[in-house]
Amino acid sequence: MSEHGFNGFVSFADLPRSAVPTEKGIYVVLRTADSPPVFLERSPAGRHKGLDPSATVAALNSSWVPGASVVYIGKAAGRHGLRKRLNAYCREGQGRNAGHSGGVYIWQLADSAELLVCWRITADQSPASAEGELISAFRAANGKIPFANRNRGSRPTAAPGADQP
Repeated sequence: MSEHGFNGFVSFADLPRSAVPTEKGIYVVLRTADSPPVFLERSPAGRHKGLDPSATVAALNSSWVPGASVVYIGKAAGRHGLRKRLNAYCREGQGRNAGHSGGVYIWQLADSAELLVCWRITADQSPASAEGELISAFRAANGKIPFANRNRGSRPTAAPGADQP
C-alpha cells in the first residue's frame, strides 16, 4: 500500500495520537495476521440509528476473503476529511454511536485491536472515485469486495438487461 501513496499504518488504538491529515481522501483497514479469522458472536460497535450492528458468524464467514489483508476500504469525503472520519470509525468500534455505520464487520473480528489503518489524500480525484477504483481493483483480484465493505456502492451491479441470478 505504501508504494501506492498510502501513509499511516497505525492501529486504531494509536490513531488518536497519529498525524492523520484533515484533507479528503481514502483509507484502508488491514489485517496482517495469517491465521484464519475468529469472529465474536456480538459486535461491540455502537448502535447506529438504534440498530444492532451484529452479523451472524455465518454471514461473516461468507464475506471473508481468504488470503486478503485488506478488510475494508473507505472514503472521507466530508468537510472534515480523513482525521474526522477515522476518529468516528474508531469511536464506533468502541461502542459509541459516532455516525460511522460502514465497515462494522471489522469490530466482530476477535483481533480487531490489531488491525492497521492507512490513508491517502486524494487531491487529484474525488474520494468516492478513488474508493470505487480501489474496490474494483480488489474485486478483480479477489472475486469479491473486501470483507467489511457492505454498502450498495461497493457491491457489483448488473448491466441493464443482464440476466439476474
